[in-house]
Amino acid sequence: MDQQTVAPTEVPEGAQLIDVREQTEWDAGHAPTAQHLPASELLEKLDELPEDGDLYIVCRSGGRSHQVTQWLNGNGYDAINVVGGMDLWFESGLPIVSEGDAEAYVL
Repeated sequence: MDQQTVAPTEVPEGAQLIDVREQTEWDAGHAPTAQHLPASELLEKLDELPEDGDLYIVCRSGGRSHQVTQWLNGNGYDAINVVGGMDLWFESGLPIVSEGDAEAYVL
């Protein structure tokens, strides 16, 4: 089965956006409305995922989000991979914020 994908500019407003990057990447810069759930902690934190609706999964460039999306779809979730990840998100001019006072950037 082909995985459903969208470009960052196609993520609907109000979508459940899940950022699966690690803490240092998240701290440097992330989408303002994203929920942080590192891929490395996915199994321990499944209860933090919304149980209904589409989940838009994003990482830095699309590799980790592809794997997470595949796993989630195989386990009953409706997950969509955000291709190009936060790199393309930022390049597309979409907003990012950082944790703390530093200027946001994609790590």
